[in-house]
Amino acid sequence: MEKENKYEWGEGVFTLLSWFKKEKVKNARILVAGAGALGNEVVKDLALFGVGHIFVVDFDKIELSNLTRSVLFREEDAYSHSYKADIAAKRAMEINPQIKVVPIVGNLFSEVGFGIYRSVDVVIGCLDSRIARYLLNRLCMRAGKTWIDGSIENLTGVVKVFTPGMNCYECGLSREEFNHIMLRTGCADVVRNQSSAGRVATTPISASIIGAMQVQEAMKVIHSDTESAAQFKTLEGKMLRYEGLTNSTNIYKFSSWKKTCPSHERWEPVIEGKNLSATMTVKTFLAKLKILLGVKTLEINMCNNKFVDKIVSDKPEKEFVVMIPESKLNELINENAELKKLSYITLFHKSFYENIDLDFPYQDLTLQQIGIPLFDVVQVSTEKGVFYVELSGDAATFK
Repeated sequence: MEKENKYEWGEGVFTLLSWFKKEKVKNARILVAGAGALGNEVVKDLALFGVGHIFVVDFDKIELSNLTRSVLFREEDAYSHSYKADIAAKRAMEINPQIKVVPIVGNLFSEVGFGIYRSVDVVIGCLDSRIARYLLNRLCMRAGKTWIDGSIENLTGVVKVFTPGMNCYECGLSREEFNHIMLRTGCADVVRNQSSAGRVATTPISASIIGAMQVQEAMKVIHSDTESAAQFKTLEGKMLRYEGLTNSTNIYKFSSWKKTCPSHERWEPVIEGKNLSATMTVKTFLAKLKILLGVKTLEINMCNNKFVDKIVSDKPEKEFVVMIPESKLNELINENAELKKLSYITLFHKSFYENIDLDFPYQDLTLQQIGIPLFDVVQVSTEKGVFYVELSGDAATFK
């Protein structure tokens, strides 16, 4: 049976708020990195507010242990080994059918096109590791976007807001924290299967409070160019710490911006390649790119995701042809019985391509197959200098 009257989400409710601009929120685009406990709360609140377009990024599957603090997940989701991003997106659109939530099952650094980061108004980080925050910070700084970090443990929660030119996550890391990240992200020629990180004890209350604060800050960012902005006090360059054990909430100055920090690299200007897509073969793409840029030589820097053509084990000495992006390597090792067994007793050395030029031997592969996602921005070195080119032909996929 068809509904008799078409209603507008939030009409007569949010429109009573002095600062709320319905069209601003309806047209807003927000990326949520992580769909665990915090991500559930953030996505749920964004859906209730009526944010028109939400991207949810996560590569994990739902486990029974997630159910105690994840409002969007159900028992059957755990038994069916569903992906967190898929289910979070599905349930958010059940809450509010008038919005669009796009799930991206993958790594936020290597499997989310940089064009998406450029297209959103704000990024909300719901992550559980320093490495993931470090990588997300680099992407947001490249795109010139504010990102809102949330973290929870036990009854404690923290919210920080990082804005280019004011505050940078990497600038605030201690030497010990930075060295730990470099140790985990380095070793470009060696792969060892990583054991999963231990679970952190959290509560649904902490997730609800911190997730709500993150969405509240996101609303301020969305309205930052309206007359309502004068009413807001934001957490830009600050840290909010909530301590449930003592019922205390404190706000501290937390701003660090070092001129020499490599995270501050800004990718601009970006050339929009309207006829370029990650579904193209490398051969076709390179030919079109030469014409677009008017160059004779070029080289694509695979800075986010190297292409691995083979790996070699130490003991026994054996070569395995893999032909996949580096981001897929651990997954391949875990799914292959022989490789998984070897991963516990040996090291794998990678043969990979960090740069793709006109001599690349696998030019019949697509850009996606070598590790460049849809709607990405590629860094291209030429005899005329360095260019940043967006695969704008994929933009319609994420409208």
